[in-house]
Amino acid sequence: QVQLVESGGGLVQAGGSLRLSCATFGLTVSNYPMGWFRQAPGKEREFVGAIGWSGGVTYYADSVKGRFTFSKDNAKNTVYLQMNSLKPEDTAVYYCALDDERGGRPRSRPELYDYWGQGTQVTVSS
Repeated sequence: QVQLVESGGGLVQAGGSLRLSCATFGLTVSNYPMGWFRQAPGKEREFVGAIGWSGGVTYYADSVKGRFTFSKDNAKNTVYLQMNSLKPEDTAVYYCALDDERGGRPRSRPELYDYWGQGTQVTVSS
């Protein structure tokens, strides 16, 4: 059974940083692309970014480019989202997701992902 477990959310002041973790069980993250999405109250789920199966390819939504960084730790089977220079508009529940197309490229459409974590709340105060 595949399971994704996010952690690391919390309350931070604008300009601060957080690092989210997504521990994966049942599949090896080094073989699959993974994505991060977020959803604010009353809004649709929004693409944040994605990382390819090897970790060598990443791309980000324009709204977070230059502030957020993805990485993979294959030994821990965990993906990270480092968030710097946080803004109040970054406030949302953040979700990691895994696309079970082995060796696939990272993609931005949430319907293309097969497994999702439970989400972790990030709140940025002004």
